[in-house]
Amino acid sequence: MLTHYFKIALRNLKRQKVLSLINILGLSIGLACFSLFLLYSVNEFSFDRFHKNADTVYRVYRWTESMNGENAQGDIYMPSPLGPALKMDIPDVKEFVRFREDWGDEFVKIDNQVSKCPLAYTDPSFFTVFTFPLKYGNPKTALNDLQNVVITQKKAKELFGMENVVGRTIEIKIDQEFVPFTISAVAEDIPANSSIVFELLGNFSFMETTNNGKRGVNNWNRSGYITYVELNDGSGLPNDIQKLASFRHKYYPEEEKRLKAAGYTWEANTPPIRFGMQPLKEGHTSTIIQGGTVDQVNPKSIWILLSIAAGVLLIACINFTTLAIGRSARRSKEVGLRKVIGGQRKQLILQFLSESIILSVVSAIIGFLLAKLMLPYFNSLSGRELSFSFSSYPEMVWMLIGLVLLVGLLAGSYPALILSSFNPVEALKSKIKINGSNLFTKSLVTVQFALSVGLIICTMIILKQTKYMSSKHPGFNKENIVVVDADGTNSNEIYPLFKQALLARADISMVAGAELGLGEGTGWSLSGFEYKGNPKSVFEYYVDADYIPLMEMQLIDGRNFDPTIASDTINSVIVNEAMVKDFGWTLDNAVGQVLTGYHRNLGPDKSPTVIGVIKDFNFRPFKEEVKPQMFHQFADYAPYKYFVKIQPGNPTPALEAMQREWQILAGNLPFNYNFLDENLNNFYRAERRLSSIIGWAGGISVFLACLGLFGLVALAAVNRTKEIGIRKVLGASVANIVGLLSKDFIKLVVIALFIAAPLAFYFMDKWLQDFAYRISIGWWVFIISGVLAITIAFITIGFQAVKAGISNPVNSLRTE
Repeated sequence: MLTHYFKIALRNLKRQKVLSLINILGLSIGLACFSLFLLYSVNEFSFDRFHKNADTVYRVYRWTESMNGENAQGDIYMPSPLGPALKMDIPDVKEFVRFREDWGDEFVKIDNQVSKCPLAYTDPSFFTVFTFPLKYGNPKTALNDLQNVVITQKKAKELFGMENVVGRTIEIKIDQEFVPFTISAVAEDIPANSSIVFELLGNFSFMETTNNGKRGVNNWNRSGYITYVELNDGSGLPNDIQKLASFRHKYYPEEEKRLKAAGYTWEANTPPIRFGMQPLKEGHTSTIIQGGTVDQVNPKSIWILLSIAAGVLLIACINFTTLAIGRSARRSKEVGLRKVIGGQRKQLILQFLSESIILSVVSAIIGFLLAKLMLPYFNSLSGRELSFSFSSYPEMVWMLIGLVLLVGLLAGSYPALILSSFNPVEALKSKIKINGSNLFTKSLVTVQFALSVGLIICTMIILKQTKYMSSKHPGFNKENIVVVDADGTNSNEIYPLFKQALLARADISMVAGAELGLGEGTGWSLSGFEYKGNPKSVFEYYVDADYIPLMEMQLIDGRNFDPTIASDTINSVIVNEAMVKDFGWTLDNAVGQVLTGYHRNLGPDKSPTVIGVIKDFNFRPFKEEVKPQMFHQFADYAPYKYFVKIQPGNPTPALEAMQREWQILAGNLPFNYNFLDENLNNFYRAERRLSSIIGWAGGISVFLACLGLFGLVALAAVNRTKEIGIRKVLGASVANIVGLLSKDFIKLVVIALFIAAPLAFYFMDKWLQDFAYRISIGWWVFIISGVLAITIAFITIGFQAVKAGISNPVNSLRTE
């Protein structure tokens, strides 16, 4: 029986080649699109589950309750002594792992060749708590020695040209000199669904011997490390709020008292600040506790993308359904004959569903090949390195099989019910006429275009918001500024010579130094301290006296740093308006304020003093409000970023001059630079990716909708062949015929626009609420989207309508 159904299905596909091609092509593209989005979604929801101990490993965070109207918040960056203290004080803690993310690339030397490589640090227990298989080496001893490092396969091949490099020496620039390290193990490349990533991994205890690392040793007031714990099976510690609060109280005994004295209030019987434990597998999709080496994803955005993919697939299924209904009259005699010779309705339904599933299977095979072909492009859009690995994502097997069956049933069920319900007598007399223009078909076409128009509107609004954030003036000059990366150098010696040499050139107007850059991935420093008993957080930046003038920041009160005033390198700071407001000052009294409680341990007479106030500017993404910020020139910092302002025009001569001076002063250390405006635009990579993905899906949906529309118009033209012939004989022009075939379908597109516009406005308005600085949604977006959709639809319809209009009426009138 199934063989019989398969043969009939193939015959029908051959008989109607064009419509079959439209069906298969549409379903293939829809399935390919959905498969890619499904792979992305499964990857995002499966982060870190590959670890054997994933169910008992937790990430420690600090939770601050809502106090005095401020929002509650979580923070994953912990003090260095936290991990050992947890293991010592709480029996439930089986093991701990501290992880310090790479804070920028380090200089590495191999056979006197210098390059840059990111370096992270962790405890020796890392490879026993987490499942990162080693290609070469022993996980239990990989980081036993202070100067052991573990490298990934990919990085080993890049640096050494081979994978097995165990025992080889690599020199890493630590502070001001190259230190030799021994490669003790080679790790397999990190899975795409890992929230912990590294290329070169060193011993955490060694990091604590560096100048930067020493600041955190046994320091409970300096946070910058991620702490993981492995708990004993069945432990209830993550839910024991009081136990975790008591543990914190042991190391911060005066914290609650100081908060109360400062006038802070919080919910009764709840600790104001406590430690918490987040399951490892939940970290990547957390919307409350932010941070980590891999960008976190809001589950809402994953479901949105999956819904968009489902919409594209639905459009493909609608194409199948509408075309099947439209051509069903051609099979009415077949149905009537089968019923006369004893065929039952359930057998007919099974036959047509079988045909639909066969078509779905063929489309799935082609769609999977298309998905594999498009995967590299999709990876560049999504910022992931995905692969169709069924060992990594075993659920993809049953999901794809279920999807193919569901699509076959969804696309074929309604046509099967329609065809099987034909009256055999009327079917054999050819009295049944279904031209693809019934109410149900019209509804499906309207849904198709509503989805397509909605995606077009969403894409335009997201692109507009992204352009707004990229082009909006941040409050300082970002054009024609080159940022030279001097991390890992003896910058205090190099910078003044580099600056002096460049200022002698006419194409370079100013040079300034800072510890940190501006923009995505350039780092930031957030200091927390108690000011008059109130906990405060301030972004702090070390800069020199030329930084504010070079960036054209507006000084609205007080003065800039002065190289002739020695105290400016000891305790002078410049703050922004947001900090003035947050600390309860005014512009009239801000200058002269003393930051008591700031943790420099220089004595009360050396506490930082405000000497100036600058106008607020956006040093963080435009989705965030401007936060408190201060600049200083404290002598124990160094300028590791050189801001070079060049004259407008061709930057090549200035860049070549910088490189020459760098090679003279820094020897064989690589010269790395970026343009400031590009760094700032990187803040909005996620938005650009989202707009690209939605735009991509929108384009596919429009194409599929037009493909279905093309098939329906072709069916309408065939079913109205005699009518068209008679109208032409009576004097109808080609334009009349085009209008006759087009008007009903154009009406559906207009209705779809009126449905899509308010829905798109609602969802985009919700999306824009996440941005502190946002565009307003203008009416022109809906006009342009509507005109575009109508134009595309009219071109699609017009092509087939013109073909029908120019046909010979004699041939039309001969049609049975």
